[in-house]
Amino acid sequence: MKTILCYGDSNTFGTNPHGGRWPETIRWTGRLQHLLGTEYRVIEEGCGGRTTVWSDDLERDRNGRKFLPVALASHKPLDLVILMLGTNDMKTRFQVSPREIAEGVRQLAELVQHYPYGPYFPVPQVLLVSPVYIGADIENSPFPGFDHGAVAKSHDLARWIAKAAGGQHCSFMDAAVFARPSGTDNLHMEADSHEALADAFAARVREILENGNDTH
Repeated sequence: MKTILCYGDSNTFGTNPHGGRWPETIRWTGRLQHLLGTEYRVIEEGCGGRTTVWSDDLERDRNGRKFLPVALASHKPLDLVILMLGTNDMKTRFQVSPREIAEGVRQLAELVQHYPYGPYFPVPQVLLVSPVYIGADIENSPFPGFDHGAVAKSHDLARWIAKAAGGQHCSFMDAAVFARPSGTDNLHMEADSHEALADAFAARVREILENGNDTH
């Protein structure tokens, strides 16, 4: 059995833009499990507000670098780690550029690759995912942490994460090619985007783990 850890923020958690959380049958992680079947185990590790490497005084315990080692230890052996973070780094209080966000993502990939799993456990492959864009009306959404500058940053992020993936010898995927934020809150995905993203992930996971392609 192949084991996949999906490490991300609220769009990995499955936040419903209309309130609450999408059920397992709708959120992309659950749909991915269904598409891949019993030969795979998909582990959901999404947390709303999670950043790459930044600590947040307004939303505590959201630093992705601090919790990632715990997740790696808890769920090994792992064959693949999917990292989809960066959206929350675009909040105005962090004041970081897309290039700096991608560096945070790269450091998480490096952490996965160099974590001391022990002699009986493999080092998993890594898939870096640039997240869906932030909607154009984010300043009128329920989330006060973002201003209009975050929209431009979200559109510029993929090229930097792709570069980080190449430098770290990871796979890369741009979620914005397949999914989009809801017009309701400009941040989280509707059911159709979860479905499209799950389809894209299923193809990419098979390419990486079955065909051995881990560098694109």
